[in-house]
Amino acid sequence: MIGVIDTDGQRAEWAFPAEPGSVRTARHAVRGTLHAWGLDSVGDVTVLLVSELVTNSLRYASGPIGVRLVRLDPADGHTPAHAPGHPADGPALLVEISDPLPDPPRERVARPDEEGGRGLHLVAASSRRWGTRHGKTGKTVWFELALPGE
Repeated sequence: MIGVIDTDGQRAEWAFPAEPGSVRTARHAVRGTLHAWGLDSVGDVTVLLVSELVTNSLRYASGPIGVRLVRLDPADGHTPAHAPGHPADGPALLVEISDPLPDPPRERVARPDEEGGRGLHLVAASSRRWGTRHGKTGKTVWFELALPGE
């Protein structure tokens, strides 16, 4: 792990080198943060989707991979202006994976005998919403998970 970029009660952000061990390190960092925030109920799905997206970035990118978690709670005023969610949607966890490649990922249907190609399908099926956006130095793939019981 390159290191924690920024953390506070509602946000955590890391940058990882584009190397295979970063997937495991990202999973560990995300799970630990979710546990600290009392969000173990979304831990497994979040870690699975982060693994898929960080692996996709590793497959194609050679620069650092950013992982960012933001707890969105419109009732408490903790929804950043740039967050894709809407206040009426209720509390959510926003997860962003960034890399230096400008090309957005493409969702496809994997054949039963293929080992890969299911990551974006998992993201689409498991999240409340997801998407991509271009930045100055690459792209960000984001997804949002509803926070149950809040």
